Amino acid sequence: MPLPLEEIRVLDLSRLLPGPYCSLILADLGAEVIKIEEPGFGDYIRWIPPLIHGKSYRFLVLNRNKKSVTLDLKTPEGREIFLKLAAKSDVVLESFRPGVTKRLRIGYDELKAINPRIIYCAISGYGQDGPYSTLPGHDIDYIGFAGILGITGEKNGPPIIPGVQIADVGGGGMLAATSILAALLARTKTGRGQFVDVSMLDGVVSWLTIHAAEYFGEGKSPERGRMMLSGGLAAYNVYETKDGRYLTLGILEEWFWKNLCEALKREDLSKANFMNPNEQPKLFSALKEVFKTKTLSEWISFLGAADVPCGPVNSIEDAFKDKQVLHRKMLVEMEDPVAGRIKQIGIPIKLSETPGSIRSLPPELGQHTEEILTRVAGLTKEEVKRLRKVKVV
Repeated sequence: MPLPLEEIRVLDLSRLLPGPYCSLILADLGAEVIKIEEPGFGDYIRWIPPLIHGKSYRFLVLNRNKKSVTLDLKTPEGREIFLKLAAKSDVVLESFRPGVTKRLRIGYDELKAINPRIIYCAISGYGQDGPYSTLPGHDIDYIGFAGILGITGEKNGPPIIPGVQIADVGGGGMLAATSILAALLARTKTGRGQFVDVSMLDGVVSWLTIHAAEYFGEGKSPERGRMMLSGGLAAYNVYETKDGRYLTLGILEEWFWKNLCEALKREDLSKANFMNPNEQPKLFSALKEVFKTKTLSEWISFLGAADVPCGPVNSIEDAFKDKQVLHRKMLVEMEDPVAGRIKQIGIPIKLSETPGSIRSLPPELGQHTEEILTRVAGLTKEEVKRLRKVKVV
């Protein structure tokens, strides 16, 4: 069965999380992703714990289906080899600060001159232009600027740092993958590649759709812990259960509220306007008391039978034991000759005719250097051997 991105070659210069998450999506869909890594060191995440037999588990879960080539881009020979690879590739992905690849003379202008079909995607914190473009940053900074951190947390409490890297994954990696796919589609019509400027700040600002609507429509900024979908509604909230665990209640529709009240035999609650801000203190108090009368599993069973939207607040361990997660094959395993049996997150993109696949293990540093440089760049094995000696590769 064909893979969606067969015959698409990606040169991946990125490191850590945003870029590698993007290239993971592309690799799972069939692209030949070639990690271009610094000789002797490579992608920094290779060395970040937890380690299993000397291998970083963080690297293992982000870099399956990829190949690794070591190349010193600061040397003239390294640069020339990279240009040869780019001439025969479809996509270049990088996550340096703006201006770095231009200084190395491997930026978009240089690559477009030798390959007009190249799609060059640059992921950065703030974008390639503007007053913040050269500032350093990480996920927490981008969601801080975007206003997301400011609306995350409990009423009257401090901002709470989200448990996942929203800007890195959603505003960076996922947005970059979507943009690259759009550019590849455009190329089928124009015959030309283009520059893709992915700003993680832009990405997370775009996530503010419903919050921005409230601000634009009413001229009032949403307040932390008071918004309808993040703490303001008793019917859409989290409650402690009898066994000290937590239950999610996700009611926004009147018929689900009716189902809940009938199941609880609480006619007094059914008469309340569950969307009215003035009713919330009373509803919160009642539901907190109610949900402490049964265990989490009892509530899941009881409310499920009553057709009430609810769920458990799982730990990561719980999530990867969840029957729906397992049924959807979002936990898979691979056999690594050194690390042994390694767990992996499955492929979230489900295509009926051309599904993605997990075909190869995460690469050792420089594992594919000779293969790629001889097959793609046209070097001989003797030339590769010489380049190893002088540490260009």
